[in-house]
Amino acid sequence: MQKVKGIFKNKVKVVHILVIILGIAFISLANFHRTIWFDESYSVAISAHSFGEIWTIGGHDVHPVLYYWLLHILRYIFGNEILAYRLFSVLVISILGILGYTHIRKDFGEKVGLIFSILVFFMPITLVYSGEIRMYALAMLLTTLTAIYAYRIYKNRNEKNTKSWILFAIFSLASAYTHYYSLVASGVINVLLFIYLLRNAVKEKKFTTNLKRFIVSAVIQIALYIPWLIYLLLQIKQVSAGFWIEMSFPGTLLEMFLFQFAGNLDKMEYIPNVAGYIFGGIICAYLIGIVCVQVFKLINKRKNIDNKLNEERGKKEEKPVKYALLTYVLVLLLIWIISLIMPRPILYARYMLCITGLFIFGISFLMAKYGNKYINILILMLIIATSTYINVNLININYDESNSKPIEYIKENVEENDILIYGNDAVGFIVSANLPEIEQYFYDGAYWNVDEAYRAFGPNMTIVHDLDMLENYTGRIWTINSSNSAIADEIVEKYDAKVIEKVHYTTEYKEKYEYTFCLIEIE
Repeated sequence: MQKVKGIFKNKVKVVHILVIILGIAFISLANFHRTIWFDESYSVAISAHSFGEIWTIGGHDVHPVLYYWLLHILRYIFGNEILAYRLFSVLVISILGILGYTHIRKDFGEKVGLIFSILVFFMPITLVYSGEIRMYALAMLLTTLTAIYAYRIYKNRNEKNTKSWILFAIFSLASAYTHYYSLVASGVINVLLFIYLLRNAVKEKKFTTNLKRFIVSAVIQIALYIPWLIYLLLQIKQVSAGFWIEMSFPGTLLEMFLFQFAGNLDKMEYIPNVAGYIFGGIICAYLIGIVCVQVFKLINKRKNIDNKLNEERGKKEEKPVKYALLTYVLVLLLIWIISLIMPRPILYARYMLCITGLFIFGISFLMAKYGNKYINILILMLIIATSTYINVNLININYDESNSKPIEYIKENVEENDILIYGNDAVGFIVSANLPEIEQYFYDGAYWNVDEAYRAFGPNMTIVHDLDMLENYTGRIWTINSSNSAIADEIVEKYDAKVIEKVHYTTEYKEKYEYTFCLIEIE
């Protein structure tokens, strides 16, 4: 019997390793390109600054700076290579998937670990954002690692676990420095761990070693985060008033549901929304069914000694998934409460990526421990089939020839002494990130209140609120708008400039940006 179990485990291990290899290849397919969108342009631009400048500039943005520091290191190694930044996110998601083999499998069994890896690599949401040049993938990895080592501290509470405590503190602090949803998540995880350790100390009627270690860990984390709290308070006071996020019910909840399962958000629709709701609904219905069956079994258990022992054992087994999903729910609840207090809401679907690792673990645990084998296979096949469809769409979108045309055009035609002027739409910043050496002006006619944060776009970018800087200017000017030539028209009217060339492009990547380039000259 033991030999049979060993053979089974070896086969599962082989399958697991194959899943990881295929999964890494799968999420990489659509990500060997250099096209960027607005949010990514900020990441690329700020990475050019020193660590100190990133800290200061990032303090006026809406996110902490660890991810930007890591991009700066990549820039130092590879130069301003957009592909390196993109593949870094692929690497991060790959590490998250590998955790299914190295950590989840060891802590929760072969099946949980295998399903976790499959879901990380093949869930639409992780696929869609596996190559995003933003901090979300890193936040997801660090938050998951924080939860894993919190569990290991709980599991090995009677053993010497210095390594787990050190790694827990490191990942908890790192996640807090990566995204504010991760800050809330690491805070919740720390509080839940503290409650358990305190209760255990009260039960034992002594100041336990683990409680001492928690206090030391918490003090160190708080002390090392205090320097950033100044910027956090600044962001709450100044930046939050300019947030563009809107919150409405049930619209926001439906948007979050669709995003969590299909990866669709705003204009980015990788699968028809109806199909996304059906896909997510099937998975939710199955998980709810699993939970209901377990509750029904618990209610109908006969109250004898053996069943009581089994019940206690079952409760211990279920604790990890309960705490993972509890953390997920508490983070969203706390963010919703904060959104009611803030000048503008911060409850936004894309930010849920930071805690998606906990959600994926919850699904993996329920399916592996309590799901039906054949239904599990059907659900996983549905997930893989859906993601394959989405990946084909991603490949077509990301490698479309139209994506490279605008940047190629401006790079081929801009001259050394030309200047760029762009307004309050995204495309100008994308061009800016690709041409940081050219003198440029952000014409902030909408008064975004981003002067300090947008220093990220380099020393050659100046923020202006009118066009008076052209009063005594002579020479060529490139204006960049999305669907119109409003800035060029204003300059022509005010300074009697001559239009030399006007070109329009439409791209497929992300939000299907439009670029309108006007080359004008003031003599």
